[in-house]
Amino acid sequence: MSIKQRLEQIRATLPEGVSLVAVSKFHPAERVLEAYEAGQRLFGENRPQEMAAKAQQLPKDIEWHMIGHLQTNKVKMIAPFVSLIASVDSDRLIVEIEKQAAKCERVIDILLEVHVADEETKSGWDIEELRAYLTTGALDAMSHLRVRGVMTIATNTDDEAVVRRDFQTIKDIFEELKPRFGNHFDTLSIGMSDDYPIALEYGSTMVRVGTAIFGAREY
Repeated sequence: MSIKQRLEQIRATLPEGVSLVAVSKFHPAERVLEAYEAGQRLFGENRPQEMAAKAQQLPKDIEWHMIGHLQTNKVKMIAPFVSLIASVDSDRLIVEIEKQAAKCERVIDILLEVHVADEETKSGWDIEELRAYLTTGALDAMSHLRVRGVMTIATNTDDEAVVRRDFQTIKDIFEELKPRFGNHFDTLSIGMSDDYPIALEYGSTMVRVGTAIFGAREY
């Protein structure tokens, strides 16, 4: 099955208003272009170097989303062009995004990544730490970034009940934070190739799908 056919199949399952991020990490620019030619414009990468290289090679109307853990010293590599940073998991990273976005005279959209999974290896804010950070008011002084919503990765398990628990937890957090940020806080980014149909039941507005579009990754 071609990338175009896979994209069409996935799009047919998404309700109106749900964005599809094609996770192109580890796939060559030619395959990204194939998806682009099939109408896809949102692409997710998890390594700044790879994203920057592809952004130079590929059409300029692509919206690039940084979805992997981002080190503060790598922010400057993507600040000039990144559309959204979905993996914002610390106050240090927020400060650096603000600084680099200001240098580029841009406002960068971000998602707050919250850790809800059972696995310690997954990154993200602990919800209590995030609540404490938000009470400091530090974010209110940032004029070059805009908090669009929250993101999480559910526990990697075959137990659907655990995945549902994770998605319910992040949905509750999204609803809790929404009044604080207002109308532009509209993105609940949950769901990947294996679990996005479940995520849609919990109000996902953005799914991140790689394998189901591009096939197995080339490492």
